[in-house]
Amino acid sequence: MNIHPTALVHPKAEIEEDVVIGPYCVIGEHVKIGRGSRLISHVYIEGHTEIGQRCQIFPYVSIGTPPQHLQYRDEPTRVILGDDNIVREYVTINRATSFGGGITRLGHHNFLMAYVHIAHDCELGNHVVMANAATLAGHITIGNYAVIGGLVGVHQYVRIGDYAMIGGCSALGRDVPPFMRAAGGYRAKLFGLNSIALRRHGFSNERIAILRQAYDLLFRQGYRLNEATKLARSQYSDSTDVLMLLTFIESSRRGLCHASSRDLDDEEL
Repeated sequence: MNIHPTALVHPKAEIEEDVVIGPYCVIGEHVKIGRGSRLISHVYIEGHTEIGQRCQIFPYVSIGTPPQHLQYRDEPTRVILGDDNIVREYVTINRATSFGGGITRLGHHNFLMAYVHIAHDCELGNHVVMANAATLAGHITIGNYAVIGGLVGVHQYVRIGDYAMIGGCSALGRDVPPFMRAAGGYRAKLFGLNSIALRRHGFSNERIAILRQAYDLLFRQGYRLNEATKLARSQYSDSTDVLMLLTFIESSRRGLCHASSRDLDDEEL
């Protein structure tokens, strides 16, 4: 391994041979870092934290520090990062609470831009992009391929589904279903399908058209949501995308963002 002489690495930390640890990094006793990962400089990692393979961690990142929760009593909770994550300057990732599941977890191939904050007990999937200064409160779940715009604030316990996009400077207090776009300064609303991203990820025109029809049925035809979900299950029983969407909706505890009567142009997100 390549450890700069100014770095402080606890002798019990588990560091793979080809890890690069740059100047002035501090690595705690219970930290594990996987093969090919690189800490540029001034990175602080403590607690029971696992960093996967080939991660890039930029200056002034803090990972594994205690949760910002008044009931936390220094329990040995964890942070787990998967492989191929990029963590840019000044990102903070707190470890979990014992009463919230015990693990703050990120999957693979995520891109966290500068000043992102991920609080205790959050769980991110794979290929998530969080733009500068996006902020997650505790116990938040984000699905695969979601995009969170800059300066977004997400309330605790909110869920964001796969392929969803949250426009910049939004305040998110309720769940955003898969495949949707949401935006709004005080309380975000749904603004139709995230269709451009779906095409980029290989969704056919037919799949997108079915999802758009299901969205209109669920949110724009005047049905109560429980009635609309029953109708959608009946009409789109052959669509795995729609069934995934309905399962997310039916399992929501915080409720869903309200739907706008119109779609947003891409420039408005």
